Amino acid sequence: MELSDIKTFAAVARAGGITRAAEELNTVQSNVTQRIKALEAVIGTPLFERHSRGMTLTAAGKRLLPYADRMTALLHEAVLAARDDGEPKGPLAIGSMETTAAVRLPPLLADFHRRFPAVRLSLRTAPTADLVASVLEGALDGAFVAGPIAHADLTATSAFREELVLVSARRWTSLAELRAGTPESGPTALVFRTGCTYRQRLEQIFVEFGWPSAARFELGTLDGMIGCVAAGMGVTLLPRAVVERSAMNGSVSIHALGPSHARVETLFIQRRAGHHYSALTGFISCLKNDDEIIAA
Repeated sequence: MELSDIKTFAAVARAGGITRAAEELNTVQSNVTQRIKALEAVIGTPLFERHSRGMTLTAAGKRLLPYADRMTALLHEAVLAARDDGEPKGPLAIGSMETTAAVRLPPLLADFHRRFPAVRLSLRTAPTADLVASVLEGALDGAFVAGPIAHADLTATSAFREELVLVSARRWTSLAELRAGTPESGPTALVFRTGCTYRQRLEQIFVEFGWPSAARFELGTLDGMIGCVAAGMGVTLLPRAVVERSAMNGSVSIHALGPSHARVETLFIQRRAGHHYSALTGFISCLKNDDEIIAA
């Protein structure tokens, strides 16, 4: 079994077809097809189902994919470890929740870039569940997620403490008015996609308020979320710092919540095992020295 075959297999699984995988790998389609056939011959079973819309994983392919991702990530880590001479440089992939990236990270990233200009930093935003999975798989070197996180393969550094608030249209000046002035089923919950910790907390609040059947509407951007709240489409749950720094702050009402719902800690997670190379160590040093770290 060749590692290049494993990498090709993972690319086809992600892309859902030979053509897109070939473009991703910067090679020709015939080479991709040959490597997939060679891997299937070694394993002794088909890994993909071919159809007119592309290719989907068979049951065997689904079982193989997590191992392929781990092998690819380990190879990437091994190359970085071999090149690491103690001077922070090269690629560094960091993930973050949308809200943290919008408000908390700009000064931190600017400081890191100023101190370590040879590091090629990339940032990807996603819900907490997706970020945790990406760190475990090695697709991200570290990520900012909502706590608590308890996983044997991860270490966590406290980064920020946030106060979560319920955000509604301006006409609702208090929680009492909001609860009295909405339909019995409750207002529409404006949420990020499944896997977002803030979404889970908002759904818990709706249950306590007697609105378990309230409609959900998913949005993909922070500005879109606050804009829809301001327009009266529904309510959402966000860190107070995010709302107060928004350009639309004057168009919404902020409602404080009890400690059990309001307090949340943002953690920076990384894999426990493996080589913690200099670029990541440099990033964590900026994190620990930032003046806003562990700020209420």
